[in-house]
Amino acid sequence: MAKNLLIVESPAKAKTINKYLGKDFQVLASYGHVRDLKPKEGAVDPDHNFAMKYEVIERNEKHVDAIAKAAKVADDIYLATDLDREGEAISWHISEILKERGLADGKQMHRVVFSEITPKAIKAAVAAPRALSHDLVDAQQARRALDYLVGFNLSPVLWRKVQRGLSAGRVQSPALRMIVEREEEIEAFVAREYWTVEAQLKHADGDFSARLTKLNGKKFEQFDLTNETDAMAARAALKEAARGHLTVSEVGSKERKRRPAPPFTTSTLQQEAARKLGFGTSRTMKVAQGLYEGVGLGSEGNVGLITYMRTDSTALSDDAVGELRQLIARDYGNKALPDGPQVYRTKSKNAQEAHEAIRPTSAMRTPREVAQFLNDEQRKLYELIWKRTVACQMIHATMNTVSADFDVKQVKGGDAAFRATGTTIVDPGFLAVYEEGRDQKSAEDDDEGRRLPRLQKGEQVPLHEIVADQHFTEPPPRYSEASLVKVLEEYGIGRPSTYASIIQVLQNREYVLLDNRRFRPTDVGRAVSKFLTQHFTQYVDYDFTAKLEDELDAVSRGEEAWVPLMQRFWQPFKQQVEEKTESVDRSEATGARELGTDPKSGKPVSVRLGRYGPYAQIGDKDVDEKLQFASLRPGQSMHTITLEEAIELFKLPRKLGQAENGDEVSVGVGRFGPFVKQGSTYASLKAEDDPYTIELPRALQIVQEKLELIANRIIKDFGNGVQVLNGRFGPYITDGEKNARIPKDQEPKDLTEAQCMELLAAAPVKKGRFGKKSAAKKAEPAAKKAAAKKAPVKKAAAEKTATKKTATKKTTAKKTATKKTAAKKAPAKKAASKKAKA
Repeated sequence: MAKNLLIVESPAKAKTINKYLGKDFQVLASYGHVRDLKPKEGAVDPDHNFAMKYEVIERNEKHVDAIAKAAKVADDIYLATDLDREGEAISWHISEILKERGLADGKQMHRVVFSEITPKAIKAAVAAPRALSHDLVDAQQARRALDYLVGFNLSPVLWRKVQRGLSAGRVQSPALRMIVEREEEIEAFVAREYWTVEAQLKHADGDFSARLTKLNGKKFEQFDLTNETDAMAARAALKEAARGHLTVSEVGSKERKRRPAPPFTTSTLQQEAARKLGFGTSRTMKVAQGLYEGVGLGSEGNVGLITYMRTDSTALSDDAVGELRQLIARDYGNKALPDGPQVYRTKSKNAQEAHEAIRPTSAMRTPREVAQFLNDEQRKLYELIWKRTVACQMIHATMNTVSADFDVKQVKGGDAAFRATGTTIVDPGFLAVYEEGRDQKSAEDDDEGRRLPRLQKGEQVPLHEIVADQHFTEPPPRYSEASLVKVLEEYGIGRPSTYASIIQVLQNREYVLLDNRRFRPTDVGRAVSKFLTQHFTQYVDYDFTAKLEDELDAVSRGEEAWVPLMQRFWQPFKQQVEEKTESVDRSEATGARELGTDPKSGKPVSVRLGRYGPYAQIGDKDVDEKLQFASLRPGQSMHTITLEEAIELFKLPRKLGQAENGDEVSVGVGRFGPFVKQGSTYASLKAEDDPYTIELPRALQIVQEKLELIANRIIKDFGNGVQVLNGRFGPYITDGEKNARIPKDQEPKDLTEAQCMELLAAAPVKKGRFGKKSAAKKAEPAAKKAAAKKAPVKKAAAEKTATKKTATKKTTAKKTATKKTAAKKAPAKKAASKKAKA
């Protein structure tokens, strides 16, 4: 029996570490968090110093029991969860559970941390344990309590004022505000026309172009030419003045150095993986987690390939730098090595310098050597991390920028000038390994790689053509995952471990959509953001959110107590929630807009946000008895739709004609999207079908497909509510409340009633919309239900009669009680009446 128990978070990590520590250690996984706040109101009690009520997470109960069982017989317990606040909190929760169960008495409880999963790092950590950091635990608890209080108090306000099922998060709301404000900038943007002028030049050593930099004796600015007439006139004048060639007036050359980017932090890894690999933040973190926890490398077994992936530090250990310099000298030569190690200053003021940047655990494991053991995603991400880390310790790149100016003597309006620029790489330095990506290219980027021929001052270069090009200014781009993470980090909103979850929550709640890898807010997202920005301004303010993060960091450093921080937040927040619950009008909160007047009825046309999304309305509920409604089409927004577009929506439902059997066929839009209706049969339109243009033959075809599907749906019906059906994802068993999968080796049509009952009994309970267990949980098992259906009718009739009798008795008793009460009050009323007359 192992003397020591070591607890980590994931089973993959446990498997890797187990082989490093030998038979004296048993390594178990907690599978992430083991306890969380009770999922109901009152789990955080502001009246008693924000006391928090925890319970073991249901899905992890068996893992907690396994840890408790092992702890009972172990001499020493090592808590080796991740080295961030979340990891510290998990270790604390495990220790608290063991104490509550009486399993910690007389045992040594050690906290060990490591940033890489290698034999050396693991053994060193176990040899030098520390105590639990209550400062880190307090900071995590404060964050959890804040998020809980915001969610449980602000979300119900959104349900009442905007839409059911919405949520407001302390950090997600400022992120949503950023996306919405960028969308409003784009909508408010007015494009401006401008023209650029370039000279296309011919040279024996290669053709090149030069852009206009001076016109009519003045520096040429972006909006000096704003229409085709002026641009063509300038082009003609320049062409006439050039007389077939341009003369070189000046040649300049400047050498500059470009330094490598620092090694990856969590946010820069997410940004670069989005730019270069097309990975979303969640995908990046999932793949990085796998590389950190360990990958099987053949005879080596499981090996952690990268250091801890949740960090805001750019520091590298001395051992890592030494190995990197050794690799660079071996593979790229001593000339690629700077005189000493490159040291990078971490930008984040709250960076935990005890952490390292994200780097390979051994630079000597090149991407080529480990590629055969990795899947495609792991290979790409490991290569990105490896290259960035190696490049950060290499010598700078040396660039040579050459520029040539060409003067043009104009007859009228003053002189003009053109300039050609190009950059050549003198020494690639770190660029031989890696170049950082950019969200947007600059003019400097365009010049890089462009070579100019050797030019001499006074040289006349033949002019091929002068070209004028029309352009329009562009609005700021929507945020991508990379640019959103970057701006969140710049504002100090959230922490490295939260960026992926922030983005995931916004998408899961359908507050934003990814459109060509850019975030576009939905109408619901805009309504939520507008409501919070107008009525809870402070709590979605970027500086306020960042300041709160600073205070949480101060708690983690032991510089501030967490309860006073909570008190400063809670009192004004609670007061504002109570005030806004009463004072805000719902139509204002949802962002309802009046578009104009319906030309047919003369009634107002407006767009609103309803339970099932945005819709258009004709009429005023305070005036009209009957209102008309129409759902907005996919891609339409209640913030940009015009009156004409809204009126077009009321052309539905459309009557298309009749089927052969005389049934009327129509098309409309309902809660679940556009549909065609034939008699009592409804069928959803396909993605390629437009309800406004679809014709009768296509509508009949869609209905026929639906009828065939219905006809083939029932494989078996046992007559007691239990059926074997063909579903969207294949055959399954159902009793109307529970669904059960059919084993792969079982033919659906051969199933017996008893087999179906058994499979239904073992099937999981269905979950409701908000994750709560559905009514099926409370229902009887399928077998009991079927038996109940077969029970004698007499019993049901008797129960019905008894219920009626009970109801009658209650009604009679109630009437009698009412009469008695009236009788008692009568004298008092009579006396009061006499007194009033007197």
